[in-house]
Amino acid sequence: MKIALYVLPILVLGVAVQATETKHSQASKYAGEQQRSIKSLSPDDISELKKGGGWGLAKAAELNGVPGPAHLLGMKEKIPLNDDQVLAIDEIYRAMKAQAIQQGERLIALEQELELLFRSGSITQDTLRSSLERIEEARMELRFTHLATHLKTPDILSKDQIEEYNRIRGYSNPDPCANSPEGHNAEMWRKHNGCN
Repeated sequence: MKIALYVLPILVLGVAVQATETKHSQASKYAGEQQRSIKSLSPDDISELKKGGGWGLAKAAELNGVPGPAHLLGMKEKIPLNDDQVLAIDEIYRAMKAQAIQQGERLIALEQELELLFRSGSITQDTLRSSLERIEEARMELRFTHLATHLKTPDILSKDQIEEYNRIRGYSNPDPCANSPEGHNAEMWRKHNGCN
């Protein structure tokens, strides 16, 4: 009986600790993001959009072996590209970047409008639908700009150059753990690809 008296408080304490841990583990993964000026976009997202960066929108092309102009220009000696190729790729890159900056700014502005509708409490189902349609149209146009630019590079490159691009970028090896692509932190690459 005395043992039971000692065990009971330990059990009660264990249940209380478990309840406290459960309560704390229910915190949202978004906690802290309520301080953002635009809740749906991180500061990094906004920065990437404002500078016309890829924002991951061209993965369908990039990861299927269709080179991106920014990376090509950064690797021009390693592929190697001749002067005419550099000029042609630079031209399509500059046009894409100018367009992507404008489209990124539009997407940011539309997300800001949605933010203000929620913040003011004036949002309705109709205004929500209209806002989302404009946001998705802007996102689609931005993604089209990035992907369409990738479509232009194969006509400028030789098959060997495309293969070299994909080798350097780490796409030609079916095992992502075998080597990290040039320009990537090897440890982070292995972590993100689930390598041991």
